[in-house]
Amino acid sequence: MEDVCAKFVSQKISKTRWRPLPAAALQPPDLFATGSWDNEDNRISIWSVGELGNAGLGAEYQGEPQLLCDIRHNGDVMDMQFLDQERIVVASSTGTVTVFRHHQNNQTLSANQRWEKAHYHVDQNTSCGGAACTGVICNNPEIVTVGEDGRINLFRADQKDAVRTIDNADSSTLHAVTFLRTTEILTVNSIGQLKIWDLRQQRNEPSQILSLTGDRVPLHCVDRHPNQQHIVATGGQDGMLSIWDIRQGTMPVSLLNAHEAEMWEVHFHPSNPDHLFTCSEDGSLWHWDTSTDISEKTSFLHQGGRSTTYFSHSTINQSVVSAWLSNDPTKDRMEITNLIPNQTLSVNSLDILGPCLVYGTDAEAIYVNRQLFA
Repeated sequence: MEDVCAKFVSQKISKTRWRPLPAAALQPPDLFATGSWDNEDNRISIWSVGELGNAGLGAEYQGEPQLLCDIRHNGDVMDMQFLDQERIVVASSTGTVTVFRHHQNNQTLSANQRWEKAHYHVDQNTSCGGAACTGVICNNPEIVTVGEDGRINLFRADQKDAVRTIDNADSSTLHAVTFLRTTEILTVNSIGQLKIWDLRQQRNEPSQILSLTGDRVPLHCVDRHPNQQHIVATGGQDGMLSIWDIRQGTMPVSLLNAHEAEMWEVHFHPSNPDHLFTCSEDGSLWHWDTSTDISEKTSFLHQGGRSTTYFSHSTINQSVVSAWLSNDPTKDRMEITNLIPNQTLSVNSLDILGPCLVYGTDAEAIYVNRQLFA
């Protein structure tokens, strides 16, 4: 792939995340973080997208990603989110949640704050018994975590104790969480359910439950549409992409055939949400494009060997408004492109910001595409 830089990092990458840009920033993202798993020594690493070329206003990053700093992490990195430009919240398979700070003046990382065994099976105080923290989502200063223990924690950065814990939020494993609004979160679990929680309510019950009918397929990932909070996308063990309208009913509005194995992450493009990205255990990373002018434009990924599939809306039922839920006859098809032509091992994580995509794989590599919409 012409626009993609690969970097082999000799550790399996479980998570990749762009550092958020300042509100008024016009430049594309330049730093990202990665976390590893299934290594004797797991690490959190901060990377620059490349080396800055000739100085001056038009300076461009060139070459492969450059490691700026890294730090050891106890356990597998199960999830990772930037809290702000300097702090990263990391979920561990040990059940611990750690906030790392990136010191940009001397390019070091340090553990800024830690909640030991935020997730646990029996007793928080025993030496063993930690339950994996599977998901974390941030809305600075608030941090919400979910885990294998079916527990939900609400933390605040710089506060030692949890603000709120829902101990038996779920009898099965919670796999992922997202904010719907500042006071409302949505979790997905291992029996195909979405649950909405209103954090203003004192009772420890979900305000709404939605679920996949039939086989209770474990759901692994969730993302909320950035502008329309009622639209949610999920993916799970069967590789299907589900689009939900939480205002309507308890079932998905669209079920789209996608990957041949587990879908590990789903992300709406944060500023261009007609585009959605999914990655899978099957080694593929799909770009789903529901923007209107598909019929006029040629695929921007038409060079050599890339598979582009067109779905007419009749095949995916008439429900993809906001483009994702619309019956608008002009949006009569969706374009799906696999961005990885030569699939190998699992693509565990991806992140998109502006024109840039970063993803990490079990083939011990990270990839950066800086011209996604070129």
